[in-house]
Amino acid sequence: MNKTEQQKMVAGELYDPADPELAAARQRARELTTLLNNSPEGAPSQRTRIIGELLGKPSNAVIQPPFYCDYGANINMGQNVYFNFNCVVLDVAPVNIGDHVLFGPAVQVYTATHPLNAAERRKGLESGKPIVIHDDVWIGGGAVICPGVTIGAGSVIGSGSVVTKDIPAGVFAAGNPCKVIKPISD
Repeated sequence: MNKTEQQKMVAGELYDPADPELAAARQRARELTTLLNNSPEGAPSQRTRIIGELLGKPSNAVIQPPFYCDYGANINMGQNVYFNFNCVVLDVAPVNIGDHVLFGPAVQVYTATHPLNAAERRKGLESGKPIVIHDDVWIGGGAVICPGVTIGAGSVIGSGSVVTKDIPAGVFAAGNPCKVIKPISD
């Protein structure tokens, strides 16, 4: 059986982003994020409904507009997740977010990647690597989370960091590239 482009995408294989099914799913996400981003400040129930529709399941996440994502349906959030203003999640692969996770303003979460070989890139194919952010993580403003990264429970990522490798649980990590600075004591 041949896989669909969507199945290849979620599996981390090379896929064609111009596929009509994927284009329609991205358009749906654009329409929903536009509704979210234009929703009035005093309309939390409207925002909750839009977020649930975008993710494809109910969520108590708080997302401060503007917020952008590729599909929404590949973002899996636990309870009490907070996204500050101007965050972007490129969710071509699964983005799994635990409970009580805080995203500062302008955090970028990128699962999308492209072939390193220029001839392969010219074919227009791309792929993705999943991202996992465990419970009680705080990601400071302007941080970039790169494809394939896992951030351990209770860790804090400093503002402006570029996270290119896994970060263990219970540490403060910062920099470009992001590295462990010190353990977090209780």
